[in-house]
Amino acid sequence: MDTGELAVFAAVAQAGSITRAAQRLNTVQSNVTQRVRLLEAELGVPLFHRHSRGVSLTSAGRQLLPYAERIGRLMAEAKQAAADSAVPRGQVVIGALETATAMRLPPVLAAYAAACPEVDIEIVTGTSAALLEAVRQRHVEAAFVAGPVDHAELTALPLLQEELVVVTAPWLASLDDIVAAAPLKIVVFRSGCTYRLRLEALLAARGAVGVRRLEFGTLDGIIGCVGAGIGVTLLPRAAVARAATEGRVALHALPAREARVPTVLVRRTDAFLSTALSRFIETARCHLATPQPAPAPARMPRG
Repeated sequence: MDTGELAVFAAVAQAGSITRAAQRLNTVQSNVTQRVRLLEAELGVPLFHRHSRGVSLTSAGRQLLPYAERIGRLMAEAKQAAADSAVPRGQVVIGALETATAMRLPPVLAAYAAACPEVDIEIVTGTSAALLEAVRQRHVEAAFVAGPVDHAELTALPLLQEELVVVTAPWLASLDDIVAAAPLKIVVFRSGCTYRLRLEALLAARGAVGVRRLEFGTLDGIIGCVGAGIGVTLLPRAAVARAATEGRVALHALPAREARVPTVLVRRTDAFLSTALSRFIETARCHLATPQPAPAPARMPRG
């Protein structure tokens, strides 16, 4: 058994077809078939069920696949480590919350681009849940998410504390108006957003019932709908400070225990840390890991 045979086996398992695997590997179908048969002969068990729609894994194949994928990742990381140098270069793929992308990343990206001009940066946005899964699945190398994060496969670097505020239309002067509204509509990011979960929890704790949801994929869309009186939301104060200053929305402070949320940078504990990613993490730490002012004390009515 060699790494080449395992790579071909993994490609067939992921593609579900000998033909599609050959296309992905840029080789002929007969070569893929031969490598799979050699591996099956060496192991003494069939790895695939052959059928008209392609192939599917046998029980033995399902047991072998995680090892083949792990070896493939280790080989790729070994090549990456050997090619890595003291000068950051190549590409880094970073995940980030929509709010972090809008208000926290620009100075980090500007400083990093100036210090590491040979690195291309790709930013992928999503909810905290989606980004954590993307890091776990190695689709992104690191991600800015709302914490806390406690996962055996991930390392989380705390960067800053955000203050969450309830955001409403400008004419809603008190939090009593929010809780008493019927039917109450919240304007939020899609499922998996930490801010959405916190808003639903704090409203439920205060007796708000019949809450309806309107989902948006962008921060601007949420702020615009809230300002128009369509619903309310919960966001970091820094993300809506400009809209509040311009009179487009009103901000309502929360008690400290409900307002504080950490922003953390997560990456896989077992993944190779390239010079490019290491420099990015240090740049983010330098620009974001600073003491944050405590949120203003407030009392929210309980119904």
